Amino acid sequence: MRHRNDAPLAHSCGAGGPRAGRSAGDFGAGRSPGEAASGAATGLRGGRRLASLALLLALAACTAGPDFRRPAAPEAQAYTSAGHAEQGRTITAGPDGPRQRIVEGSPDPQWWRSLGSPRLDALIESALGASPTLAAARATLVQAQQLHDAQAGSTLYPRVDAAAGAQRQRISPSALGQPGDAREFSLYNASVGVRYNLDLAGANRRALEALAARADFRRHELAAARLALAGNLATAAIAQARLHAQFEATSAILRTQEAQLQIARDRVRLGQAAADEVLALQALAQRTRADLPALQRQIQQTGHLLAVLAGRAPGTAEPAPFTLSDFTLPAQLPLSVPSELVRQRPDILASEALLHAANADYGVAVARLYPQLTLSASLGSQALSTGALFGGGSAVWGLVGQITQPLFNPGLPAEKRAALAAFDAALANYQRVVLDALRSVADALTAVHKDAEVFEAMAAADRAAQESLRSVERQYRLGAAGHLQVLIAQQQAQQTRLGLSAAHAQRLADSVALYQAIGSG
Repeated sequence: MRHRNDAPLAHSCGAGGPRAGRSAGDFGAGRSPGEAASGAATGLRGGRRLASLALLLALAACTAGPDFRRPAAPEAQAYTSAGHAEQGRTITAGPDGPRQRIVEGSPDPQWWRSLGSPRLDALIESALGASPTLAAARATLVQAQQLHDAQAGSTLYPRVDAAAGAQRQRISPSALGQPGDAREFSLYNASVGVRYNLDLAGANRRALEALAARADFRRHELAAARLALAGNLATAAIAQARLHAQFEATSAILRTQEAQLQIARDRVRLGQAAADEVLALQALAQRTRADLPALQRQIQQTGHLLAVLAGRAPGTAEPAPFTLSDFTLPAQLPLSVPSELVRQRPDILASEALLHAANADYGVAVARLYPQLTLSASLGSQALSTGALFGGGSAVWGLVGQITQPLFNPGLPAEKRAALAAFDAALANYQRVVLDALRSVADALTAVHKDAEVFEAMAAADRAAQESLRSVERQYRLGAAGHLQVLIAQQQAQQTRLGLSAAHAQRLADSVALYQAIGSG
């Protein structure tokens, strides 16, 4: 797939002007044949001048190299083997579990609000205004825009300079082999000069086009940074909630293990159990207790990450950790077809802007093979005294036109080939970015479907564990089961609930991943 014209040296315009010739009025009544002939010659000369001027202006409107054409959208209409069945499909997680539906359309720019967490909404809104990463991206965008404006001001319009100067000179006629005494005098001058490059081949306009494309690249980079920041904050908040649930469940498991250990010690004291039983339960409880500091460390480190992402120093007014109850699973997940995805994902649009810039750079390299025409004019005055500087006879002026055509410069063709290779590299990179984007959407779609299956299985296991616990508790109240059996059932229920919390957190995290893959924000 190539997006250049086959004739790389062709200009993207035509040239033309008014045709020169005689008019019927040149031979009107009352004019002699000589006068008519003289008028005809004058008309021909005037017509030629007009034609030359029109041709010059037409050439000045040309731009060398091919015009940029956006790459064609992918022909694929689906991301996974499920095809169009993905859209409109309801993702269930058991009869009582939360459901999600895949709907066609573009996501809401503030997609994080679908997670139903006011705390997360406030955190992301604050981060979008205080993040140093976004501040750097905004400043880089302004820099690119100002570079474009600076180049436009210096190339699209004539350059006008005012100059004034004074100098003291000494001339000795004897140095020139002439008699006379040496003379000293002052020379004053003031002038206004105008210089303009007609840009016949459009090199300046292609250079401006490249700068504008790079400004677009920075703009899409800023959008990608916003999307990444919101996604990282949401993912970190969900990870902290999962760790908090894991900490709570592990603490509950530890309490049941300690109660089991106390029962084992009582049984050993009564002679109903061996000391090995106590040692085994003690080792199990200590291993569980060792997991708690590690979980606390991860919870605090995630809090530090959230603070830094939000543009704050860690440890300054840290809020309470997020919990899974702070979030709700989005009921609908948006899905754009691949042809729309490439027009909305910031990283794809940024890669397309770099491709546009490479195309324009190629045009600049082609334009350097063509003639360069520069016009300059100056008007001023020069005198031996300041009083006579603006008097009669002191005026000086100059008009210069210079055209340059490279005849032998082996570096220019090599530069053109290098620019062409850079375009090919940018095109290949664009194709890679598109493929990676399609893969990320496909992975996210697969994840949200498989997450529902995992959640359904864990929910069934949790229901079974809770029912088993209730059964053992009823037996305990009736005297048919011991306290140790109740503790074992409680421990099993907590372990199952731990897996269910992890499955719920994974569904939330992969929903965020799908929002990011679609390119909202």
